[in-house]
Amino acid sequence: MELTAADRAAFDGRPREVDYDRREKLYYLGEYRRELPNSLTRMMENAYDWEHLPFVHPTSFADIELVEQGSWGWRCKTALPNAGGTQAVELLVDKPRHYWATTVVEGFGQGVEIHTQASENGPDGIVVSVNFYLPQPPESEAQGQMLLAALTHQYATLYDEDQALMTGRQEALDAFRSRAPSDLSAGTVLAEITDLDRAQPNGVDHDGTPLVIRWHEGEWIAHSALCPHMLGPLDKAPVEDGAVVCPWHGYRFALSDGEEERRRCGRLPVLARLEEQDGRLVVAA
Repeated sequence: MELTAADRAAFDGRPREVDYDRREKLYYLGEYRRELPNSLTRMMENAYDWEHLPFVHPTSFADIELVEQGSWGWRCKTALPNAGGTQAVELLVDKPRHYWATTVVEGFGQGVEIHTQASENGPDGIVVSVNFYLPQPPESEAQGQMLLAALTHQYATLYDEDQALMTGRQEALDAFRSRAPSDLSAGTVLAEITDLDRAQPNGVDHDGTPLVIRWHEGEWIAHSALCPHMLGPLDKAPVEDGAVVCPWHGYRFALSDGEEERRRCGRLPVLARLEEQDGRLVVAA
């Protein structure tokens, strides 16, 4: 999917702050409310994270391209699944209030606004209040109920998927902070050959560092089980055209040198060739 001048022009003249008064000019459809076992930090991080949408939410987004972003939020062109067309989508953030407003500027659902307030919910979680607004009233009460049911179902799915991402990131951050660097110098033993499956990625722990051992292009290799971008899980990540692909953001790391395909972040922090010695796999010299 490519951006055109028209795609960028869709956002011309739009403010970069949440217009709270504008809600009074819209038709209020209803609310979806959700308790989550995550922190406000993870939730706000997730709101700014436009890149994850087509990878973590494939039933809602097929592709995405950034138009612009900043501390105020982001604007993107998105593609809908099943050849459903494209949308110009804007998300504006009021970070101090843990509030954000999402607007479909052009495309399917044009004019729909979704306003979300996140709040602490006890010591171990948050609650999000997601409020749906339409540019004009529905044609009938029945149509309104149908639209609310569809949006509620979509957002229940979105938050199921976001909860898994936020929880996984927090667990990875907690483990990463307490992990000592591992020595992967030549001769380091990583696994017994009999414990490995050539047809699958094999997760191993080396002195507290999670690694993946794979049979790739006729040899054993080991690489980090955490993506260097945002610590996404690479333990079951697929390999496509010689690159391991992060399931959270689609970042692709070449298994030849660890470089990310588009240099969007650093290399894989661990990438080593292995060799067999007495039934074990060791780091090659």
